[in-house]
Amino acid sequence: QVQLVESGGGLVLPGGSLRLSCAVSGSIFSIDGMAWYRQAPGKQRELVAGITSGGSTNYADSVKGRFTISRDNAKNTVYLQMNSLKPDDTAVYYCNTDVRSSRFNRKNYWGQGSQVTVSS
Repeated sequence: QVQLVESGGGLVLPGGSLRLSCAVSGSIFSIDGMAWYRQAPGKQRELVAGITSGGSTNYADSVKGRFTISRDNAKNTVYLQMNSLKPDDTAVYYCNTDVRSSRFNRKNYWGQGSQVTVSS
């Protein structure tokens, strides 16, 4: 079994910064792509940023230049550094990853969600 544990959410003023972390543990042969999604009240879940096993990244247009996704393969952890936060960034943030428990067995997993609130 695989567990994803998120940390780092909270309340921040507009213009402030937060860093989210998502640690993957359990039966891990390898980890493929890792990503962060978010869901605001009344809206659909959307992709915020993704990173491949090789380190290539992609971002939603709304966060380009403000958010940075990174991963530490030795710690099986993905991070989301969020700078210049805006009230529109308020949402529950979820990490998502594809984990292989063996060479030919891959499953997709979600974290529990972290509330990020940007408000004065």
